[in-house]
Amino acid sequence: MLYLSTRGDPGRKHFCEILLEGLAPDGGLYLPEAYPQVDAATLQRWREIHDTRGYAALAFEVLSLYIDDIPADDLRVICEKTYTEAAFGTREIVPLKELEDHFYLEALSNGPTLAFKDMAMQLLGNLFEYELGRRGEQLNILGATSGDTGSAAEYAMRGKKGVRVFMTSPNGRMSPFQQAQMFSLLDDNIHNIAIDGVFDDCQDLVKAVSNDLDFKRRYKIGTVNSINWARLLAQVVYYFAGYFQATRDNAQKVCFTVPSGNFGNVCAGHVARQMGLPIERLVVATNENDVLDEFFRTGVYRVRGSADTHETSSPSMDISKASNFERFVFDLLGRDGARVKALFGDALSRDGRFDLSADPAFRDAAARYGFVSGKSLHADRLATIRDTWKRFALMIDTHTADGVKVAREHLVPGLPMIVLETALPIKFAATIVEALGCEPDRPAKFEGIESLPRRVTVMPAQVQAVKRFIVEKCA
Repeated sequence: MLYLSTRGDPGRKHFCEILLEGLAPDGGLYLPEAYPQVDAATLQRWREIHDTRGYAALAFEVLSLYIDDIPADDLRVICEKTYTEAAFGTREIVPLKELEDHFYLEALSNGPTLAFKDMAMQLLGNLFEYELGRRGEQLNILGATSGDTGSAAEYAMRGKKGVRVFMTSPNGRMSPFQQAQMFSLLDDNIHNIAIDGVFDDCQDLVKAVSNDLDFKRRYKIGTVNSINWARLLAQVVYYFAGYFQATRDNAQKVCFTVPSGNFGNVCAGHVARQMGLPIERLVVATNENDVLDEFFRTGVYRVRGSADTHETSSPSMDISKASNFERFVFDLLGRDGARVKALFGDALSRDGRFDLSADPAFRDAAARYGFVSGKSLHADRLATIRDTWKRFALMIDTHTADGVKVAREHLVPGLPMIVLETALPIKFAATIVEALGCEPDRPAKFEGIESLPRRVTVMPAQVQAVKRFIVEKCA
Protein backbone atom coordinates (compact mmCIF):
# COMPACT_ATOMS: atom_id res chain seq x y z
CA MET A 1 0.00 0.00 0.00
CA LEU A 2 1.48 3.29 -1.17
CA TYR A 3 0.19 6.81 -0.57
CA LEU A 4 -0.01 9.84 -2.85
CA SER A 5 -0.62 13.56 -2.41
CA THR A 6 -3.93 15.18 -3.33
CA ARG A 7 -1.95 17.89 -5.15
CA GLY A 8 -0.12 15.65 -7.58
CA ASP A 9 3.38 15.27 -6.11
CA PRO A 10 4.92 12.32 -7.99
CA GLY A 11 6.37 10.72 -4.85
CA ARG A 12 4.81 7.63 -3.30
CA LYS A 13 5.30 6.72 0.37
CA HIS A 14 4.58 3.93 2.82
CA PHE A 15 2.33 4.28 5.86
CA CYS A 16 5.01 4.82 8.51
CA GLU A 17 6.59 7.60 6.45
CA ILE A 18 3.36 9.60 6.24
CA LEU A 19 2.51 8.75 9.86
CA LEU A 20 5.37 10.98 10.99
CA GLU A 21 5.17 13.50 8.16
CA GLY A 22 1.61 14.91 8.18
CA LEU A 23 1.25 17.12 5.09
CA ALA A 24 2.82 16.10 1.79
CA PRO A 25 5.79 18.19 0.54
CA ASP A 26 3.54 20.01 -1.97
CA GLY A 27 1.06 20.99 0.75
CA GLY A 28 -1.40 18.28 -0.20
CA LEU A 29 -2.93 15.58 1.97
CA TYR A 30 -2.09 11.90 1.71
CA LEU A 31 -4.49 9.24 0.48
CA PRO A 32 -3.93 5.63 -0.57
CA GLU A 33 -3.34 5.05 -4.27
CA ALA A 34 -6.59 3.08 -4.24
CA TYR A 35 -9.10 2.18 -1.54
CA PRO A 36 -9.01 -1.53 -0.69
CA GLN A 37 -12.27 -3.20 -1.65
CA VAL A 38 -14.16 -5.22 0.97
CA ASP A 39 -16.15 -7.99 -0.71
CA ALA A 40 -19.20 -9.75 0.73
CA ALA A 41 -17.17 -12.61 2.18
CA THR A 42 -14.76 -10.24 3.93
CA LEU A 43 -17.60 -8.11 5.28
CA GLN A 44 -19.24 -11.21 6.74
CA ARG A 45 -15.95 -12.35 8.26
CA TRP A 46 -15.47 -8.91 9.82
CA ARG A 47 -19.00 -9.01 11.24
CA GLU A 48 -18.22 -12.31 12.94
CA ILE A 49 -14.87 -11.01 14.21
CA HIS A 50 -16.53 -7.91 15.64
CA ASP A 51 -19.31 -9.92 17.29
CA THR A 52 -17.06 -12.57 18.80
CA ARG A 53 -13.67 -10.95 19.36
CA GLY A 54 -14.54 -7.27 19.70
CA TYR A 55 -13.53 -3.84 18.47
CA ALA A 56 -9.75 -4.22 18.74
CA ALA A 57 -9.82 -7.29 16.50
CA LEU A 58 -11.96 -5.44 13.95
CA ALA A 59 -9.57 -2.48 14.06
CA PHE A 60 -6.67 -4.80 13.27
CA GLU A 61 -8.51 -6.17 10.22
CA VAL A 62 -9.30 -2.72 8.81
CA LEU A 63 -5.89 -1.22 9.53
CA SER A 64 -4.08 -4.23 8.04
CA LEU A 65 -5.43 -3.31 4.61
CA TYR A 66 -3.63 0.04 4.79
CA ILE A 67 -0.51 -0.70 6.86
CA ASP A 68 2.01 -3.15 5.42
CA ASP A 69 5.21 -1.78 7.00
CA ILE A 70 4.39 -2.74 10.61
CA PRO A 71 4.56 -6.50 11.28
CA ALA A 72 1.09 -8.00 11.75
CA ASP A 73 1.82 -9.23 15.26
CA ASP A 74 3.02 -5.77 16.33
CA LEU A 75 0.00 -4.05 14.79
CA ARG A 76 -2.33 -6.49 16.55
CA VAL A 77 -0.68 -5.72 19.88
CA ILE A 78 -1.02 -1.96 19.25
CA CYS A 79 -4.75 -2.36 18.54
CA GLU A 80 -5.28 -4.54 21.62
CA LYS A 81 -3.33 -2.08 23.77
CA THR A 82 -5.42 0.84 22.48
CA TYR A 83 -9.02 -0.37 22.47
CA THR A 84 -9.60 -1.71 25.97
CA GLU A 85 -12.61 -1.67 28.26
CA ALA A 86 -10.44 0.07 30.85
CA ALA A 87 -9.74 2.98 28.48
CA PHE A 88 -13.20 3.28 26.90
CA GLY A 89 -15.52 2.16 29.67
CA THR A 90 -17.42 -0.54 27.79
CA ARG A 91 -16.61 -3.86 26.18
CA GLU A 92 -18.26 -2.70 22.94
CA ILE A 93 -16.03 0.44 22.85
CA VAL A 94 -18.60 2.22 20.59
CA PRO A 95 -22.03 0.91 21.69
CA LEU A 96 -25.20 1.95 19.88
CA LYS A 97 -28.07 3.58 21.75
CA GLU A 98 -31.41 3.15 20.01
CA LEU A 99 -33.53 6.26 20.59
CA GLU A 100 -36.45 5.11 18.49
CA ASP A 101 -37.12 2.64 15.71
CA HIS A 102 -34.19 2.68 13.28
CA PHE A 103 -32.67 5.81 14.90
CA TYR A 104 -29.42 5.35 16.80
CA LEU A 105 -26.64 7.24 18.52
CA GLU A 106 -23.19 5.66 18.23
CA ALA A 107 -21.40 6.43 21.51
CA LEU A 108 -17.90 7.61 20.65
CA SER A 109 -17.23 9.61 23.82
CA ASN A 110 -16.29 7.00 26.40
CA GLY A 111 -12.53 7.57 26.14
CA PRO A 112 -10.13 9.45 28.43
CA THR A 113 -11.17 12.98 27.38
CA LEU A 114 -14.90 12.32 26.82
CA ALA A 115 -14.87 13.09 23.07
CA PHE A 116 -14.81 11.09 19.83
CA LYS A 117 -11.28 12.32 19.10
CA ASP A 118 -10.02 9.74 21.62
CA MET A 119 -11.01 6.95 19.23
CA ALA A 120 -8.20 7.87 16.86
CA MET A 121 -5.84 9.76 19.12
CA GLN A 122 -5.25 6.88 21.53
CA LEU A 123 -4.19 4.73 18.57
CA LEU A 124 -2.05 7.52 17.14
CA GLY A 125 -0.15 7.89 20.42
CA ASN A 126 0.72 4.20 20.43
CA LEU A 127 1.67 4.23 16.74
CA PHE A 128 3.96 7.23 17.25
CA GLU A 129 5.68 5.67 20.24
CA TYR A 130 6.16 2.39 18.37
CA GLU A 131 7.59 3.89 15.19
CA LEU A 132 9.79 6.47 16.93
CA GLY A 133 11.17 3.74 19.16
CA ARG A 134 11.88 1.58 16.14
CA ARG A 135 13.76 4.45 14.48
CA GLY A 136 15.37 5.88 17.61
CA GLU A 137 13.98 9.31 16.70
CA GLN A 138 11.97 12.11 18.26
CA LEU A 139 8.94 14.00 16.95
CA ASN A 140 7.58 17.48 17.68
CA ILE A 141 3.83 17.41 17.12
CA LEU A 142 2.28 20.70 16.10
CA GLY A 143 -1.51 20.75 16.22
CA ALA A 144 -4.54 23.01 16.12
CA THR A 145 -7.73 22.50 18.09
CA SER A 146 -11.15 24.08 18.37
CA GLY A 147 -11.65 22.09 21.56
CA ASP A 148 -11.54 18.31 21.57
CA THR A 149 -8.56 17.44 19.36
CA GLY A 150 -6.16 19.21 21.71
CA SER A 151 -7.11 17.44 24.91
CA ALA A 152 -7.40 14.07 23.14
CA ALA A 153 -3.91 14.50 21.64
CA GLU A 154 -2.34 15.68 24.88
CA TYR A 155 -3.84 12.90 26.97
CA ALA A 156 -2.72 10.36 24.36
CA MET A 157 0.83 11.73 24.10
CA ARG A 158 1.60 12.72 27.71
CA GLY A 159 4.56 10.73 28.94
CA LYS A 160 5.16 9.12 25.54
CA LYS A 161 8.84 8.63 24.76
CA GLY A 162 10.29 10.74 21.96
CA VAL A 163 7.23 12.99 21.58
CA ARG A 164 6.61 16.68 22.35
CA VAL A 165 3.21 18.29 21.72
CA PHE A 166 2.73 21.95 20.72
CA MET A 167 -1.03 22.54 20.60
CA THR A 168 -2.50 25.80 19.33
CA SER A 169 -6.06 26.82 20.21
CA PRO A 170 -8.16 29.99 19.72
CA ASN A 171 -7.71 32.13 22.83
CA GLY A 172 -10.93 32.21 24.88
CA ARG A 173 -13.05 30.36 22.33
CA MET A 174 -13.18 26.90 23.91
CA SER A 175 -15.55 25.93 26.69
CA PRO A 176 -14.22 26.33 30.26
CA PHE A 177 -14.08 22.54 30.65
CA GLN A 178 -12.14 22.11 27.42
CA GLN A 179 -9.64 24.79 28.43
CA ALA A 180 -9.19 23.20 31.85
CA GLN A 181 -8.61 19.75 30.34
CA MET A 182 -5.75 21.03 28.22
CA PHE A 183 -4.15 23.80 30.24
CA SER A 184 -4.03 21.81 33.50
CA LEU A 185 -1.64 19.27 31.97
CA LEU A 186 1.80 20.16 33.32
CA ASP A 187 3.79 17.31 31.75
CA ASP A 188 7.19 18.37 30.43
CA ASN A 189 6.37 17.24 26.88
CA ILE A 190 3.05 19.16 26.63
CA HIS A 191 2.98 22.81 25.49
CA ASN A 192 -0.27 24.79 25.05
CA ILE A 193 -0.34 27.89 22.84
CA ALA A 194 -3.44 30.13 22.92
CA ILE A 195 -3.61 32.09 19.66
CA ASP A 196 -5.32 35.47 19.44
CA GLY A 197 -7.76 34.50 16.69
CA VAL A 198 -10.13 31.71 15.65
CA PHE A 199 -9.51 28.04 14.93
CA ASP A 200 -8.86 28.67 11.25
CA ASP A 201 -5.95 30.95 12.23
CA CYS A 202 -4.51 28.10 14.30
CA GLN A 203 -4.94 25.68 11.43
CA ASP A 204 -3.29 28.11 9.01
CA LEU A 205 -0.30 28.42 11.37
CA VAL A 206 0.11 24.63 11.52
CA LYS A 207 0.03 24.39 7.73
CA ALA A 208 2.44 27.30 7.29
CA VAL A 209 5.00 25.73 9.62
CA SER A 210 4.55 22.33 7.96
CA ASN A 211 5.02 23.89 4.52
CA ASP A 212 8.41 25.30 5.56
CA LEU A 213 10.18 22.08 4.63
CA ASP A 214 13.57 23.11 6.02
CA PHE A 215 12.10 23.98 9.42
CA LYS A 216 9.88 20.90 9.37
CA ARG A 217 12.87 18.60 8.77
CA ARG A 218 15.22 20.36 11.18
CA TYR A 219 12.77 20.24 14.06
CA LYS A 220 11.01 17.00 13.01
CA ILE A 221 7.52 18.51 12.89
CA GLY A 222 4.55 16.12 12.70
CA THR A 223 0.84 16.57 13.19
CA VAL A 224 -2.08 14.92 14.96
CA ASN A 225 -4.83 16.88 13.23
CA SER A 226 -6.98 14.93 10.84
CA ILE A 227 -4.71 16.07 8.02
CA ASN A 228 -2.68 13.10 9.35
CA TRP A 229 -3.96 10.09 7.42
CA ALA A 230 -3.37 7.71 10.33
CA ARG A 231 -5.90 9.54 12.45
CA LEU A 232 -8.54 9.51 9.76
CA LEU A 233 -7.86 5.82 9.10
CA ALA A 234 -8.50 4.96 12.75
CA GLN A 235 -11.92 6.61 12.47
CA VAL A 236 -12.93 4.38 9.56
CA VAL A 237 -13.20 1.45 11.99
CA TYR A 238 -16.16 2.75 13.94
CA TYR A 239 -18.28 3.06 10.81
CA PHE A 240 -17.95 -0.69 10.33
CA ALA A 241 -18.61 -1.30 14.05
CA GLY A 242 -21.73 0.89 13.95
CA TYR A 243 -22.98 -0.86 10.83
CA PHE A 244 -22.58 -4.32 12.34
CA GLN A 245 -24.51 -3.30 15.46
CA ALA A 246 -27.37 -1.67 13.54
CA THR A 247 -27.93 -4.48 11.02
CA ARG A 248 -28.50 -8.20 11.03
CA ASP A 249 -26.96 -9.00 7.67
CA ASN A 250 -24.80 -7.35 5.05
CA ALA A 251 -27.63 -6.89 2.55
CA GLN A 252 -28.93 -3.94 4.59
CA LYS A 253 -27.96 -0.34 3.97
CA VAL A 254 -27.63 2.37 6.62
CA CYS A 255 -27.26 6.15 6.84
CA PHE A 256 -24.81 8.04 9.03
CA THR A 257 -25.16 11.63 10.22
CA VAL A 258 -21.95 13.34 11.32
CA PRO A 259 -21.63 16.72 13.07
CA SER A 260 -18.78 18.23 11.07
CA GLY A 261 -16.58 21.29 10.96
CA ASN A 262 -13.24 20.15 9.58
CA PHE A 263 -14.65 17.24 7.51
CA GLY A 264 -12.33 14.64 9.07
CA ASN A 265 -14.95 12.57 10.88
CA VAL A 266 -17.29 12.33 7.90
CA CYS A 267 -14.38 11.86 5.50
CA ALA A 268 -13.67 8.60 7.33
CA GLY A 269 -17.23 7.58 6.48
CA HIS A 270 -16.55 8.44 2.86
CA VAL A 271 -13.52 6.13 2.92
CA ALA A 272 -15.59 3.33 4.50
CA ARG A 273 -18.23 3.77 1.80
CA GLN A 274 -15.59 3.72 -0.95
CA MET A 275 -14.28 0.46 0.52
CA GLY A 276 -17.70 -1.12 0.11
CA LEU A 277 -19.53 -0.55 3.40
CA PRO A 278 -23.25 -0.36 2.48
CA ILE A 279 -23.87 3.30 3.34
CA GLU A 280 -26.82 4.91 1.55
CA ARG A 281 -26.32 8.45 2.85
CA LEU A 282 -23.60 10.42 4.61
CA VAL A 283 -25.33 13.41 6.17
CA VAL A 284 -23.08 16.37 7.02
CA ALA A 285 -24.47 18.42 9.93
CA THR A 286 -23.02 21.91 10.44
CA ASN A 287 -23.73 24.72 12.86
CA GLU A 288 -23.94 28.44 11.99
CA ASN A 289 -20.53 28.08 10.33
CA ASP A 290 -22.07 26.40 7.32
CA VAL A 291 -19.32 26.37 4.71
CA LEU A 292 -19.81 22.61 4.13
CA ASP A 293 -23.60 22.79 3.99
CA GLU A 294 -23.30 25.62 1.49
CA PHE A 295 -21.06 23.53 -0.75
CA PHE A 296 -23.28 20.46 -0.80
CA ARG A 297 -26.32 22.64 -1.54
CA THR A 298 -24.76 24.95 -4.14
CA GLY A 299 -21.38 23.64 -5.31
CA VAL A 300 -19.64 26.77 -4.01
CA TYR A 301 -16.89 26.32 -1.42
CA ARG A 302 -16.46 29.71 0.25
CA VAL A 303 -14.18 30.04 3.26
CA ARG A 304 -14.79 32.78 5.80
CA GLY A 305 -12.34 35.06 7.51
CA SER A 306 -11.90 35.31 11.26
CA ALA A 307 -14.40 38.15 11.56
CA ASP A 308 -17.08 36.08 9.82
CA THR A 309 -16.54 32.87 11.81
CA HIS A 310 -19.36 32.70 14.33
CA GLU A 311 -18.73 31.85 17.98
CA THR A 312 -21.43 29.28 18.76
CA SER A 313 -22.64 26.90 21.44
CA SER A 314 -21.17 23.98 19.47
CA PRO A 315 -17.67 25.50 19.41
CA SER A 316 -15.74 22.48 18.15
CA MET A 317 -17.43 23.12 14.80
CA ASP A 318 -16.65 26.84 14.67
CA ILE A 319 -14.56 26.24 11.57
CA SER A 320 -14.82 27.90 8.17
CA LYS A 321 -11.92 26.25 6.37
CA ALA A 322 -12.36 22.46 6.34
CA SER A 323 -8.93 20.90 5.86
CA ASN A 324 -10.07 17.36 5.12
CA PHE A 325 -12.49 18.53 2.46
CA GLU A 326 -9.58 18.46 0.02
CA ARG A 327 -9.49 14.66 0.23
CA PHE A 328 -13.11 14.37 -0.85
CA VAL A 329 -12.72 16.91 -3.68
CA PHE A 330 -9.73 14.89 -4.92
CA ASP A 331 -11.98 11.84 -5.26
CA LEU A 332 -14.89 13.91 -6.61
CA LEU A 333 -12.71 15.27 -9.44
CA GLY A 334 -11.39 11.88 -10.52
CA ARG A 335 -8.19 12.18 -8.48
CA ASP A 336 -6.88 14.99 -10.65
CA GLY A 337 -4.03 16.31 -8.50
CA ALA A 338 -3.25 19.27 -10.75
CA ARG A 339 -6.83 20.48 -10.60
CA VAL A 340 -7.01 20.05 -6.82
CA LYS A 341 -3.80 22.05 -6.47
CA ALA A 342 -5.30 24.81 -8.63
CA LEU A 343 -8.40 24.91 -6.42
CA PHE A 344 -6.91 24.55 -2.93
CA GLY A 345 -3.45 25.95 -3.54
CA ASP A 346 -4.32 28.83 -5.87
CA ALA A 347 -8.02 29.72 -6.05
CA LEU A 348 -8.64 29.63 -2.30
CA SER A 349 -5.54 31.71 -1.60
CA ARG A 350 -6.44 34.22 -4.30
CA ASP A 351 -10.26 34.36 -4.12
CA GLY A 352 -11.22 32.61 -0.89
CA ARG A 353 -13.62 30.41 -2.84
CA PHE A 354 -14.14 28.10 -5.76
CA ASP A 355 -17.26 27.09 -7.66
CA LEU A 356 -17.96 23.55 -8.89
CA SER A 357 -21.70 24.08 -9.42
CA ALA A 358 -21.40 23.67 -13.21
CA ASP A 359 -19.15 20.63 -12.99
CA PRO A 360 -20.88 17.33 -13.83
CA ALA A 361 -18.93 15.72 -10.98
CA PHE A 362 -20.66 17.97 -8.43
CA ARG A 363 -24.10 17.36 -9.88
CA ASP A 364 -23.37 13.65 -9.47
CA ALA A 365 -22.04 13.96 -5.89
CA ALA A 366 -25.12 12.96 -3.92
CA ALA A 367 -25.92 9.94 -6.05
CA ARG A 368 -22.34 8.78 -6.46
CA TYR A 369 -20.98 9.49 -2.98
CA GLY A 370 -24.13 9.68 -0.85
CA PHE A 371 -23.50 13.15 0.59
CA VAL A 372 -26.33 15.41 1.74
CA SER A 373 -26.21 18.17 4.35
CA GLY A 374 -28.04 20.49 6.70
CA LYS A 375 -27.39 22.97 9.47
CA SER A 376 -28.52 23.58 13.02
CA LEU A 377 -28.68 26.86 14.93
CA HIS A 378 -28.52 27.66 18.65
CA ALA A 379 -32.30 27.51 19.03
CA ASP A 380 -32.35 24.13 17.25
CA ARG A 381 -29.65 22.88 19.60
CA LEU A 382 -31.62 23.85 22.69
CA ALA A 383 -34.85 22.35 21.33
CA THR A 384 -33.15 19.08 20.40
CA ILE A 385 -31.42 18.77 23.79
CA ARG A 386 -34.75 19.35 25.53
CA ASP A 387 -36.65 16.94 23.29
CA THR A 388 -34.07 14.16 23.68
CA TRP A 389 -34.08 14.60 27.47
CA LYS A 390 -37.87 14.67 27.70
CA ARG A 391 -38.56 11.73 25.40
CA PHE A 392 -35.62 9.43 26.14
CA ALA A 393 -34.19 10.65 29.48
CA LEU A 394 -30.89 11.05 27.63
CA MET A 395 -28.68 14.12 27.87
CA ILE A 396 -26.70 14.92 24.71
CA ASP A 397 -24.06 17.54 24.02
CA THR A 398 -24.49 20.48 21.69
CA HIS A 399 -22.68 19.01 18.67
CA THR A 400 -24.57 15.71 18.91
CA ALA A 401 -27.76 17.80 19.07
CA ASP A 402 -26.80 19.40 15.76
CA GLY A 403 -26.43 15.90 14.34
CA VAL A 404 -29.77 14.66 15.69
CA LYS A 405 -31.61 17.69 14.35
CA VAL A 406 -30.18 17.38 10.83
CA ALA A 407 -30.49 13.56 10.81
CA ARG A 408 -34.26 13.79 11.27
CA GLU A 409 -34.43 15.91 8.10
CA HIS A 410 -32.75 13.19 6.03
CA LEU A 411 -34.31 9.93 7.16
CA VAL A 412 -34.76 7.22 4.52
CA PRO A 413 -37.79 5.01 5.23
CA GLY A 414 -36.78 1.56 6.42
CA LEU A 415 -33.06 2.34 6.75
CA PRO A 416 -31.25 2.70 10.10
CA MET A 417 -29.97 6.22 10.77
CA ILE A 418 -26.84 6.31 12.95
CA VAL A 419 -25.85 9.67 14.44
CA LEU A 420 -22.26 9.87 15.58
CA GLU A 421 -22.15 11.20 19.13
CA THR A 422 -19.24 13.58 19.52
CA ALA A 423 -18.75 14.41 23.21
CA LEU A 424 -20.26 14.10 26.67
CA PRO A 425 -22.50 16.99 27.78
CA ILE A 426 -20.20 18.07 30.65
CA LYS A 427 -17.82 19.57 28.10
CA PHE A 428 -20.50 22.17 27.20
CA ALA A 429 -22.26 22.57 30.54
CA ALA A 430 -23.42 26.17 30.10
CA THR A 431 -25.66 25.32 27.15
CA ILE A 432 -26.99 22.21 28.87
CA VAL A 433 -27.97 24.38 31.85
CA GLU A 434 -29.59 26.86 29.46
CA ALA A 435 -31.60 24.07 27.82
CA LEU A 436 -32.49 21.92 30.83
CA GLY A 437 -31.87 24.01 33.92
CA CYS A 438 -29.54 21.44 35.46
CA GLU A 439 -25.85 20.58 35.34
CA PRO A 440 -24.74 17.50 33.38
CA ASP A 441 -23.05 14.63 35.17
CA ARG A 442 -19.30 14.98 35.67
CA PRO A 443 -17.02 11.92 35.83
CA ALA A 444 -15.28 11.77 39.21
CA LYS A 445 -11.80 12.04 37.68
CA PHE A 446 -12.65 15.54 36.40
CA GLU A 447 -14.01 16.97 39.65
CA GLY A 448 -12.45 20.36 40.33
CA ILE A 449 -10.50 20.41 37.07
CA GLU A 450 -11.27 24.11 36.46
CA SER A 451 -9.43 25.08 39.66
CA LEU A 452 -6.20 23.19 38.91
CA PRO A 453 -2.97 25.10 38.13
CA ARG A 454 -2.57 25.93 34.44
CA ARG A 455 0.26 26.41 31.98
CA VAL A 456 -0.47 28.13 28.67
CA THR A 457 1.30 30.70 26.50
CA VAL A 458 -0.74 33.36 24.69
CA MET A 459 0.66 34.70 21.42
CA PRO A 460 -0.46 36.47 18.23
CA ALA A 461 -1.37 34.58 15.08
CA GLN A 462 2.14 34.87 13.64
CA VAL A 463 4.11 32.01 12.11
CA GLN A 464 7.44 33.33 13.36
CA ALA A 465 6.15 33.54 16.93
CA VAL A 466 5.13 29.86 16.85
CA LYS A 467 8.46 28.86 15.31
CA ARG A 468 10.43 30.77 17.96
CA PHE A 469 8.45 29.03 20.70
CA ILE A 470 9.19 25.60 19.22
CA VAL A 471 12.89 26.37 18.87
CA GLU A 472 13.05 27.63 22.47
CA LYS A 473 11.41 24.49 23.91
CA CYS A 474 13.58 22.18 21.80
CA ALA A 475 16.82 23.83 22.91
